[in-house]
Amino acid sequence: MNPVLCCLRIWGVKLIWLTLVGILLGCCYQAAVPTLYRPETKAGFRLGAVHGFLMPVALPNLLAGKDVPIFAANNTGRNYKLGYIAGINLCGLIFFGLAFRPAGKKKQVSIKSLPQ
Repeated sequence: MNPVLCCLRIWGVKLIWLTLVGILLGCCYQAAVPTLYRPETKAGFRLGAVHGFLMPVALPNLLAGKDVPIFAANNTGRNYKLGYIAGINLCGLIFFGLAFRPAGKKKQVSIKSLPQ
């Protein structure tokens, strides 16, 4: 198979996968909002991490025209913000780490097997 077509096929599958996962997570986010964003709860580090992890997942809902919260107004300040940043980074690590991992196992070449 042509290497260019193979590469396009791999990226096409990854794009479709990312789109489907994004839509699924967007639906889950819509269901989780009433539980995770209660105005009477003072959000600390743990809720900040959860909110940060879910913030990128809010994009499909925002694109669909739904006004969903991405940040708790009633929070503890610095601890909440540190958790929020940690959650965003963890989400990016997991989501994009899976998206951009190599398609297959790469063959390990040992130095001994190289021609002299």
